[in-house]
Amino acid sequence: MAHVKVYGRRSVWAPRRQEVSDAIHAAVTSAWGLPQEKRFHRFLWLDDDDLVAPRGDAYLVVEVVCFTGRSREAVRALIAAFYDVARGLGLGADDLEVVVLESPSTHWGIRGRSGDELTLDYRVDV
Repeated sequence: MAHVKVYGRRSVWAPRRQEVSDAIHAAVTSAWGLPQEKRFHRFLWLDDDDLVAPRGDAYLVVEVVCFTGRSREAVRALIAAFYDVARGLGLGADDLEVVVLESPSTHWGIRGRSGDELTLDYRVDV
């Protein structure tokens, strides 16, 4: 399981939400092999004054919240994939920050049960 939260300036990114979602999903499916239908994205667009960072107006923060179990190499591959798709969005390396937050499956509630009781159609231990 992986949920993605995206923070950015509304004035810059709201009109490009679908493009950003497609880029993010391409990164997650290619790096971690998540099925195409597992798109869980939350966009938290902020007013320009509500995002204070020593970066440009196009600055994005991407948080991936996921089950624990992925290897260091898999996390690095995901981060690299995000920077690859960022270039396609016109972003430089300073315009994107990625945070991967892992949580045990026992700490998730999905479809009426604990995450560790689910049968997934993809692997987490990559």
